[in-house]
Amino acid sequence: MHMSTGVSTSTDKIIVDRSRSHRNKAVSKAVRQTRERLQSGHASNSSFDRDVLDMYVASVLQGATIMPLFVVIITALGVYFTQNTQLIFWALLTLTCHAGNILLARRARRQEITSESARKWHRLLLSGQFLIGCCWAVFALQGCDTCEPSSFILYKGATLLIALSVTAMSNFMLTPAVLAAFSPAVLALAAKSGLSRDLLEISLTGLFTTTLVFFNYISDRLFKSNLRILSYQSEKDDLIAELEVAKSMSDEARRRAEEANLAKSRFLASMSHELRTPLNAILGFSEVMSAEVMGPLANPTYKEYAGDIHRSGQHLLDLINEILDLSRIEAGKYELSEEAISLLDITEDCIGMVQLRARAKNIAISDQFERQLPAIWADEKSMRQVVLNLLSNAVKFTPQGGEIHVKVGWTAGGGQYISIKDNGPGIPEEEIPVVLSAFGQGSIAIKSAEQGTGLGLPIVQAILAKHDGQFLLKSKLREGTEVIAILPAKRVLQSLPAVEEAHAVARKRKSFA
Repeated sequence: MHMSTGVSTSTDKIIVDRSRSHRNKAVSKAVRQTRERLQSGHASNSSFDRDVLDMYVASVLQGATIMPLFVVIITALGVYFTQNTQLIFWALLTLTCHAGNILLARRARRQEITSESARKWHRLLLSGQFLIGCCWAVFALQGCDTCEPSSFILYKGATLLIALSVTAMSNFMLTPAVLAAFSPAVLALAAKSGLSRDLLEISLTGLFTTTLVFFNYISDRLFKSNLRILSYQSEKDDLIAELEVAKSMSDEARRRAEEANLAKSRFLASMSHELRTPLNAILGFSEVMSAEVMGPLANPTYKEYAGDIHRSGQHLLDLINEILDLSRIEAGKYELSEEAISLLDITEDCIGMVQLRARAKNIAISDQFERQLPAIWADEKSMRQVVLNLLSNAVKFTPQGGEIHVKVGWTAGGGQYISIKDNGPGIPEEEIPVVLSAFGQGSIAIKSAEQGTGLGLPIVQAILAKHDGQFLLKSKLREGTEVIAILPAKRVLQSLPAVEEAHAVARKRKSFA
């Protein structure tokens, strides 16, 4: 595990990071507000007014030359075919209004539209489109006395339809720009057709009105589609911000955990020496007193007390050793000293070590070994600790006159295993995860007179995991418990047949010319 190099100088930082409490509260509030905004659905249109106007202004400035070029071409064609010089004055008026609209867009971009001024700029830009629309209304009122009426109406209708399509495609981000720009033209066509009662004029008015409604519908759909894209973009940005905030909080929590783990390791490293030194003295002196090495004790009760002191000190020393082992394993500092060992020999030695306690409770230990097992590549001290912990648990929780069966053999995958089964009270199924956790004890263990530390099985699991092995616990209430420690096939050292002795080759004599 990566340890933090920085050391906190505050004594309470490991428990509560008081210096960062205000920042953590602000971060949590930001995450909560972002999540609520995302869960509430899409944002309203008003929240994107500034972005929409920025997109419209950029579109107007990018296509600034399209409409003037179109007006010049239409005017040139109209003057050439109709000899109507009034179109030149209309072109000048239209270009002037278009130039004013471009200047307004440039001013809006220079001033950087804000959320507060978005509505004002929206009205100003719509007013610019309305002025251009009035110019198109003037064009719709144009007539030609010297040319064929149908040809001029066709020319006028084609011009208005092209102008409508260009405006709809370039100004759909400003709603309702299409209606503002061509409603005056519709009114002008309707007035002209109403006065003339000409079928072509009426047809042109109906066609242009229908086209205006259609393009307004298309513009509205395009506007909503772009608004939805902006909403998705905003949600993505919010999610990225939330992930960054969550990562910041996670890094802070990890740093605090590393500081706490470093403090724990330092505490255990310092306290192990401080505790072991007096414990060794307690164990040594109590053993000397109970064995009466320096002479008999006058009162036999003192001898019993000395034995109790020795057992209590040994229990405390075992507890310290187990805590240190588990801490080293969790910190990744538990190093294996691997060598070729025999699982059978280790198991037989451990059975001999617990045999005295088993006989005191009249417990029979039977074994079933496969004698031709090859050696395994493992840490002897660690594997001895695994087997001894499992056997000690079995003896501890097996009642008077019980039985313990020990098996050592091959697994189906080519590895080796050791199985220890007792006929004790068993463990309820819902308590198995508790038993396998650090300092966890089942209800049977809590009621037992021989309570342990709850670290034996977690240490066994960790040691087997370091050997790439597995640990299985099977138990039924009032039937007994079976624990199985499995080592993988890659840990087994297969023996090779001896190589036949080769005959010595006679050394060639060197000859010199």
